[in-house]
Amino acid sequence: MAKAPEQEHPVKAFGWAARDSTSGHLSPFNFSRRATGDEDVRFKVLFCGICHSDLHSIKNDWGFSIYPIVPGHEIVGEVTEVGSKVKKVKVGEKVGVGVMVGACDSCESCNNHLENYCPKMILTYGAIYHDGTITYGGYSDTMVASERYIVRFPENMPLDAGAPLLCAGITVYSPLKYFGLGEPGKHVGIVGLGGLGHVGVKFAKALGAKVTVISTSPSKKDEALNHLGADEFLVSRDQDQLQAAMGTFDGIIDTVSAVHPIVPLIGLLKSHGKLILVGAPEKPLELPVFPLITGRKIVAGSGIGGTKETQEMIDFAAKHNITAEIELISMDYLNTALDRLAKNDVRYRFVIDIGNTLAATKP
Repeated sequence: MAKAPEQEHPVKAFGWAARDSTSGHLSPFNFSRRATGDEDVRFKVLFCGICHSDLHSIKNDWGFSIYPIVPGHEIVGEVTEVGSKVKKVKVGEKVGVGVMVGACDSCESCNNHLENYCPKMILTYGAIYHDGTITYGGYSDTMVASERYIVRFPENMPLDAGAPLLCAGITVYSPLKYFGLGEPGKHVGIVGLGGLGHVGVKFAKALGAKVTVISTSPSKKDEALNHLGADEFLVSRDQDQLQAAMGTFDGIIDTVSAVHPIVPLIGLLKSHGKLILVGAPEKPLELPVFPLITGRKIVAGSGIGGTKETQEMIDFAAKHNITAEIELISMDYLNTALDRLAKNDVRYRFVIDIGNTLAATKP
């Protein structure tokens, strides 16, 4: 007979969980974490970002949610215990955990520090861990993970505004680097000025590229140019603007998670240009072949990075003072924040102040 979540492991834990897909809301939840193994790092959760994928998972939009769900994969905090074989961090240091907490650790992808592409990659929440239990995320008071999946936070990186970089940041940094777009002389488009897009602008600029924000909302022009530092702004619903920009982009990072037309974006690319999809719409996008053939253009997807690249990204962000634009919320505001996120009413990432507000919601 299966054990209750609070009895599966020896370390008591508390968080907020969704019990099913019907309400879309979360409530207080008692569960447990495993004991700290020889290669494990345990930390007190201080802040956790709210990613749009949390909303998809809570509502089972992608069809593979496992309940109960304690979401959260932009998790940062302070180390409270380390296993006997841990060398990366010490008690008292600031660390984070992103989208994954495990993989096979032996395949080609894992051996190349690309654990995120391992066929057996284990998500931080809503997945089955090596021991057969459900993984629970960062909307909780404590976290434990293998040292391999721990990211060190530099002293000058604020934990609250740095937390979203563990998902949003690496999701845009990785394709900019892999596809050679984050370089001086390159013209990069960032589609969507949301949680991913706004940090995409910051990373692309810091890497030396010319950056154009591509958006359906003319009202975001001032924000894109004067606050985030983009070079140009293109309204994707304006046919004159689209026509004038045809064939001028080396690459485009598309961060939009809703169904939308991508043929106009392909038209913006130079020959040999690359359209990289990092958003995750719940329905397929339409992709005609002729626009690709006539310019030897590429449409590709990209996920997060491996732990090594995530550490590289955090260190780069700290060096260049890159953080997310956040709205810090208390735990009891969570469901309101999720409702607002569903309406894209956030600038640009909600972050939960776990350390100061979670305990007050415990029954």
